[in-house]
Amino acid sequence: MNFLKGEKKLSDLSRFHKMFLIVLISMGSSIIYMPVYLKNVFYEPLMVGLGVSNEQLGALVGMYGIMATILYIPSGIVADKVRVRTLAWVGFAATALAVFWYAAMPSYGVLLFIFGLMAVTTILIWWGTRFKLVRLVSSEEEYPKNIGFSYGLYGVAGLIFNMIALGVFGMIADQTRGVTTVLIIMGAIILLFGILSFFFIPKFEGEIKTDGKSFNLSEFAEALRHPGVWLASISMFFICFVYQGMNYTTPFLTNVFGASLGLVSVVGMIRTYGITLISSPILGKVAEKINSPAKVIMVISAVAALCYGSFLILPKTAAMAIVVAVIMVVLGFVGNGAFGIASSQLTETKVPIHVFGAATGMVSVIGFLPESFMHQWFGGMIDRQGNAAFTTIFGILIVCAVLSIGASLLVRRYAKKHTGTGEDKKTVKEVDTAVE
Repeated sequence: MNFLKGEKKLSDLSRFHKMFLIVLISMGSSIIYMPVYLKNVFYEPLMVGLGVSNEQLGALVGMYGIMATILYIPSGIVADKVRVRTLAWVGFAATALAVFWYAAMPSYGVLLFIFGLMAVTTILIWWGTRFKLVRLVSSEEEYPKNIGFSYGLYGVAGLIFNMIALGVFGMIADQTRGVTTVLIIMGAIILLFGILSFFFIPKFEGEIKTDGKSFNLSEFAEALRHPGVWLASISMFFICFVYQGMNYTTPFLTNVFGASLGLVSVVGMIRTYGITLISSPILGKVAEKINSPAKVIMVISAVAALCYGSFLILPKTAAMAIVVAVIMVVLGFVGNGAFGIASSQLTETKVPIHVFGAATGMVSVIGFLPESFMHQWFGGMIDRQGNAAFTTIFGILIVCAVLSIGASLLVRRYAKKHTGTGEDKKTVKEVDTAVE
């Protein structure tokens, strides 16, 4: 373990070691969030297995969202002050312990606490780890290629781990035992990633900021005064609604069309992970080509509105299940793509580089806010109204898609009125990685 002794420079690492670290942190970035978002693919088995209502299931993710919203900005400070090796192994190990506790099927009150705890381990501790480590093991020329490779690994890992979960649910008839088994497997894999991080991630030279400038109130004040930051944040808020709302197509396909667990789960996996492999890169390239993420977001928000609208008018018969599944995949393409490039509107509105960290923090806090309340809200509707609730839910999401178009239109108009200096220019890809 000589490679762990002392601080290392990029040139000290072998090509194999660098690629191993990219694979480790990229696949880890997929598995570490799966216990929180298990309902996105396995909605019905999880609800039955935990013995909770739709509203209670939504409230669990809502608790995570509330805590995450509080912790996004502090997580950036932590990422600047703590070594990536420590953040990685502690984040993985602490999350694994929380997942094992989750697998014990405690009371609902304890589950709420566990979801809040997982926000601490995955957001405050782990949030900045993936992109920081990929940067540390990449030269400036290699970084775009390596971060693209990392995105691909994220999607592949999501498909693999969820296929394992689907196999478990298929073998175990009792839903509670199935959920417990899946969580134990996930916890074990996350713990393994923590152990590998401890032994294989070195201490990097110059990775800790010592200039005392990682938290600057004047930069936050300047970001607050910049209209572009607010416009980008509002746009992200509505895009987050559209993106997170996709998850309710899973119970819609199950409850309304009577689709099997196998079909629903496979479509959910493709929508959540598989389509990510192509959607963000393709739409990001288009945004870069026309030099306007806002234009792309307006178009794909319109497509999302049409997809949600189609759910309202399609005949509610079992024969339409495949048609709905195809629309879900299309929705996944535009939803993931919009979410992937939304933060790039910061460059379009000419947000200066020197306040970019503060600006991305604001976009994260405001833009991801729907996650803290929408799941409980939508879940409560389903509990009270049954399948009729989906009409209301999809109606709300159509409105959000239209408002997303409006917000991006304002971004575009603001951008046309303001020309930036050379320091304001930043690529779409660079901005996406700043927020994520």
